[in-house]
Amino acid sequence: MAAPCGRGGRWLWAAVVPAAVLCIAVRAAEEASTAEFDVRPGGEVHSFSRSLGDYTCTFTYSAQGGTNEQWQMNIGVSEDNLLFSCSVWRPQGKSYLFFTQFKAELKGAKIEYAMAYSQAAVGAQSDIPLKQEEFEITETTVSHREGKFRFELSKLMIVAKTPHDEL
Repeated sequence: MAAPCGRGGRWLWAAVVPAAVLCIAVRAAEEASTAEFDVRPGGEVHSFSRSLGDYTCTFTYSAQGGTNEQWQMNIGVSEDNLLFSCSVWRPQGKSYLFFTQFKAELKGAKIEYAMAYSQAAVGAQSDIPLKQEEFEITETTVSHREGKFRFELSKLMIVAKTPHDEL
């Protein structure tokens, strides 16, 4: 399962980037940070950000229906400082909120791989990815695609390359 990188429509790491690679990037992190936050309905635009060194991940959204949901953001930098990862998800699996928009934006790194899910894995249930036409990926953002997004979001996973100097 690969996602378009947004640069010329190339498919990035097609069928080679299983979820295990993303988990390794986070687990092998020299530094990592997990924070909980409430996703609030009401139609207003809200943002939540976390930074780690020179890198920042900001999740911006608007949702309707239900009550607040507890979500988490995990950010990490690989031991070799070549990858920055950002994951945003609802630990209970499926969100019952109706998302009218979402965007995850990175500062300090360029996206190599990203995927959005309508349901996050929990218990015996698996991640259920959004259809490729529901979201778009640029060098620094993953966001809903106006008119195509079906209002369901439970998880975003992003792996980005950090700038580094060649010796």
